[in-house]
Amino acid sequence: MAKETEKDIDYDLMRAIQRGDMVAFNTMVDRYKDRLMNVIGRMLSSTEEAEDIVQETFVRVYQHRQSFNFQHCLSTWIYTIALNLARNQLRRYRKFKFFDITEMQGHEAEFAVEMKLPSHLPQALDAAIKDLPEKYRTAFVLRDVQEMPYEEVATVLNVPLGTVKSRVNRARLILRDKLTPRLEEHHALSKGTLLPVSLL
Repeated sequence: MAKETEKDIDYDLMRAIQRGDMVAFNTMVDRYKDRLMNVIGRMLSSTEEAEDIVQETFVRVYQHRQSFNFQHCLSTWIYTIALNLARNQLRRYRKFKFFDITEMQGHEAEFAVEMKLPSHLPQALDAAIKDLPEKYRTAFVLRDVQEMPYEEVATVLNVPLGTVKSRVNRARLILRDKLTPRLEEHHALSKGTLLPVSLL
């Protein structure tokens, strides 16, 4: 007998939720709450706001449970709801001022940012991610933090695959430029070997 996939588990839970099964709903919440906080927490300026958005996401999921289309991934549907709520929050409070930056075209080179940074540098990376323009930040977090396939990110964001790749690459370039001085400063103060950081 074939092993049940993550998608199968999600579908089983959603069918039960559509029947009003609250145990299944709580199980679904447990499956996705940390993943959503990881994404939304990097979009908004406070943990409290992110928690409110995540909670509202699950409220919306339950309210609209009968409208879920089983031809789609449950994870994609949930992330789409959460990201739309987060964007509304950002617009409502005007906490960030975003600028359109010309999309990169014809640049397929991947610039990798190693996430395992020493000492205080994870905080520096997190702050740099939050400083990214929204469209780059969202694509980067979904692809490089949540490790979603490019195709799923494109579905969640409702943009072409090429646009997702362009935004992720742009985000990586911005992060590299912001973090490189910090890494060089840290290395200059260190008597050890090269830092375990890859900024290619």
